Amino acid sequence: MARARSEERRAEIVRAALEVIAERGYRGASLGAVAERVGLTQQGLLHYFPTKEALLVAVLEERDRWDTSGARDREHWRLDLMESLVEYNAMRPGIVQTFSALLGESVTEDHPARAFFTERYTQVRENMAEVLRAEFGDELPGGLTPERAAPLLTAVMDGLQYQWLLDPEAVDMPASFRDFLALLKEDKEGRVKAP
Repeated sequence: MARARSEERRAEIVRAALEVIAERGYRGASLGAVAERVGLTQQGLLHYFPTKEALLVAVLEERDRWDTSGARDREHWRLDLMESLVEYNAMRPGIVQTFSALLGESVTEDHPARAFFTERYTQVRENMAEVLRAEFGDELPGGLTPERAAPLLTAVMDGLQYQWLLDPEAVDMPASFRDFLALLKEDKEGRVKAP
């Protein structure tokens, strides 16, 4: 019972941290602000997360769990699920904004999320290559291997998020992603691969 309550409290803190980071960015977010939002003292919060960095990693891991719930096992990912994920992200701008802000901040050498994102992108590229291989085999219609196309697929997903966050009226993220998938399916003569 106490363990379940502790897990509930940790989840509440992670949600509050996500909100504070979305509002202020990681560097502007304080443990005190997160603690206040959940009705704890900063010392009380440190009982659940001993450092700000530990809380940040928990936020990032939780965000990834939301994205992959139901398809954690890589063999269940398909291009149509990638499309569904983009549509899902279009319905939750706060989460996308937090992720994008943290990703942008993490490129600095001293950022505590740098290792998380470096490892995450290694795994994401591997997963995307597997998705592409399952869809197309060892070569996409345009001639790229799944390993060469995987970073492009990842870049399109993340790049569309930034553009959409900056100008949601001008960038239809799900439609643009569908357009990109159509390009992946085109062969060298411009014909779309039959389903």
